[in-house]
Amino acid sequence: MTRWKRRMLFGALAVLAPALAGCEAGFNAPTLEYHPAAFGAYASKNGVSISNAFVLGPSPSGPEVAGGRAGLFLAITAQDGDKLVSASAPGTASAVQILGGSVRVPAAVPVTLTGPVPRVVLTGLANPLEAGSLVTLDLNFAEAGTITMTVPVQPKAYEYATFSPPPTPSTAPAKKGKPKASPGFTASPTATPSP
Repeated sequence: MTRWKRRMLFGALAVLAPALAGCEAGFNAPTLEYHPAAFGAYASKNGVSISNAFVLGPSPSGPEVAGGRAGLFLAITAQDGDKLVSASAPGTASAVQILGGSVRVPAAVPVTLTGPVPRVVLTGLANPLEAGSLVTLDLNFAEAGTITMTVPVQPKAYEYATFSPPPTPSTAPAKKGKPKASPGFTASPTATPSP
């Protein structure tokens, strides 16, 4: 074989090898499909965008019990500002609590409710949650209305292993009225003797 033919053969191989290696996937290659940067769910409606929403399920070593609690984690952005006023998880939880009250979302500023302590808590779970299952959520906003989305249940493992469980509700009765002062002391946060 002559030197010129060898150069042509190596040149053709150099050009054809990458093309032939990539032809196996065809037009349905996984690299041609959109993949989000995170495993949570995404939704947009009326200028409100929700990203990376997921429910934190049990650790792989133990199931979540029915009647229990689970945290919901998400990030919210509102084009013109809005407020998350309530949420529900029909068929999954008897109630969804937003700890600390409604969540104000300023215009074009992302609000991250992404942990490690959940701010939105599903309570009274109808069935034990399993990693990989899906939960339907209705998020109610003051301006955008209701956004319904299906979010995945992530296991409390890997990057979520250090996330805290939902806070346990306090069973102590709340005190009402002003605290009574002891004789010789004033009723203030730091009691000091009266002159």
